Amino acid sequence: MPLLRTLNFRDVVLLIIGTVIGSGIFLVPGPVLRNVHNRVGLALLVWLVGGVLSLMGALTYGELGAMKPQAGGLYVYIRDCFGRPVAFLYGWALFFMISSGSVATLAVAFSTYLRQIVPLNNVAAKIVAAAMIVLVAVINVIGTRKSANVQNVATALKVAAILAMTVVLFAFSHQASAAAGVVVQGSLASGFGLSMISVLWAYEGWQYCTFSAGEITEPQKTFPRAFLVGTLVLIIIYLLANLAYVFALGANGAAASDSVAADAVRAVLGAGFAKLISLAILVSMFSAANGLILTSPRVYYAMANDGVFFRKLAEVHPRYKTPAFAVIAGCAWSVVLAVSGTFEQLLTYVVFTGWIFYALGAAAVFVYRRREPNTPRPYRVPGYPVTPLLFVVAAGALVINTIVAQPGRALVGLGLVLAGAPVYLIWSTRSARAAAADD
Repeated sequence: MPLLRTLNFRDVVLLIIGTVIGSGIFLVPGPVLRNVHNRVGLALLVWLVGGVLSLMGALTYGELGAMKPQAGGLYVYIRDCFGRPVAFLYGWALFFMISSGSVATLAVAFSTYLRQIVPLNNVAAKIVAAAMIVLVAVINVIGTRKSANVQNVATALKVAAILAMTVVLFAFSHQASAAAGVVVQGSLASGFGLSMISVLWAYEGWQYCTFSAGEITEPQKTFPRAFLVGTLVLIIIYLLANLAYVFALGANGAAASDSVAADAVRAVLGAGFAKLISLAILVSMFSAANGLILTSPRVYYAMANDGVFFRKLAEVHPRYKTPAFAVIAGCAWSVVLAVSGTFEQLLTYVVFTGWIFYALGAAAVFVYRRREPNTPRPYRVPGYPVTPLLFVVAAGALVINTIVAQPGRALVGLGLVLAGAPVYLIWSTRSARAAAADD
């Protein structure tokens, strides 16, 4: 039974924005400023360049999504162009580490921020984290349309809160009211590179909407427009928020802060209003988790259909028309990671490996164009071949920088991903035997 196409242009735009904006814009601007020696113009340039690079990737994926509007998205592009084993390794890493670990991270952070409003002991905090994942799982099981509606409302509230905060900081701050000295170390060039890694992390997540390609109406039109609009909105929001933080705290004050949004609001309006930022972050994290769970299980669904994952995950619920078992499986593993705390180690090691697959996804444009020149392409990435090439180079540079700067962590991460290779051999052999038996 195929998945129903129920997501429209507005849904996809809000899905992109909601999945990308988690906690990054509330926390990352301070370290970014520190890395570039408190130079506001240079920090804004980092955010702009990171946004433009993300836009190049989004425009490239727009062609892929319009050309191959199938459930699984990025997994499908890698499978078609670089082989099933490589695609499986991406799905393996996504299920066991990247997506599940990200959901667990958001859930635990959700309970942490909730502690600033409601007293919670450690056990209660773990229960809250698990309950948040279960709630989002239920929403996504009972209907893609319902999940999209929740995503739309949560994203709208999140964006409204950020914009309202920005306006308030501009209107009522007295500049540098909380300015503090901060020690600057390291070269400006290396600082720019470190800042770019943080900023690209804050922009990460737009790729996930490709997973839901099989449920998007008129994907040939929707995908390119949604990627363009969603990414441009993100760039504008991030630049405005960064300017507002500096306007409220001054360059030194913003650079000295690891919770810049809360510190900026506290400096301008007082401690009582800083709790409003905690509420905004709670909504932001819930929305980001919902976006991940709305999209990632579609990869597990596609893997199961390819015969390289649990067959049950390929089933569509007869009543709700969702990949319910894929949703439940992914969320169950996220609960285990959240409660046990092992997500921290997994994400520390493997999060950079995602960029290897993002680069392969963009490189798939070149393979498709050479291998399938006559396939209808209702949308072509502008600036081809420069646009996808720049994104591939940027993603590759990010991976290489991680390997050079943190070789131990990188090797462990690559090892965890490659550990899926023998699992693929088992699954593919089992699938081949089943196909032979059917014949």
